[in-house]
Amino acid sequence: MTELLGYAFMQKALLVAMLVGGVCALIGVYVVLNGLSFIGAGISHSAFGGVALGLALGVDPLLAALVFSVGTALSIGAVSERGEIKKDTAVGIFFAATMALGIAVISTMKGFYTDLFGYLFGNILAVTAGDIIWSAALTFVILGIVALYWKELLALSFDAEHARVMGLPTRLLSYLLLALMAVTIVISVKSVGVVLVSALIVTPAASAYQLTRRFGWMMTLSVLFGIGASVGGLLLAYQFNMPSGATIVLLATALFVLAWLLSPRRRR
Repeated sequence: MTELLGYAFMQKALLVAMLVGGVCALIGVYVVLNGLSFIGAGISHSAFGGVALGLALGVDPLLAALVFSVGTALSIGAVSERGEIKKDTAVGIFFAATMALGIAVISTMKGFYTDLFGYLFGNILAVTAGDIIWSAALTFVILGIVALYWKELLALSFDAEHARVMGLPTRLLSYLLLALMAVTIVISVKSVGVVLVSALIVTPAASAYQLTRRFGWMMTLSVLFGIGASVGGLLLAYQFNMPSGATIVLLATALFVLAWLLSPRRRR
């Protein structure tokens, strides 16, 4: 283990694993409590369209994915807000359309398939110093916004109607939450990939929800599960020569099963 930690690529991968695992788990608590898991999956797949556009236009794929994913998240919120189209229907439409756009764009390019494979399934062992700076900067932005609107997001998550009666801007808070989800997903794309990133957001929070209903404890447990699954999955992937994204998600799922078995509500 000491020898393994001496490698620069492993040090960078562990640092990103802790950042990604922590921030995904933190936002995941709001996603689970607000019933937005399917939206998370839709936004994560829309990132593929953004990456493809970035490669085609010659701009940073992650920057393109960030703009594209935030735009998609806000569009889903706008379309479903009026109630004429259900939220899951809007997600299904944008989910398929953005993936189709990505496939159409890459069909016109040559020589980018290796890069796209990394974005689809993730390769945390290949992160660069630039990726760390990118992930750290966006993580601190997310943490700052969550700290600033902690009480408002808490009220929205537990009772949106009561929050509206209290005079809170629930509409703006909902859009803010969707944007935070999109940013969190883009941070995590290089680590676990577009296909699996939604699991890293939902599963640690769902595991914590099995063990407690208290918001503070749920947030703490979710972050611990997220970081534990990311770091543990990374080490297991390296040890057994497995894909890092898949191993991280499988370990997170194993933690969920354990939490479900130990859930106080299940044993009543």
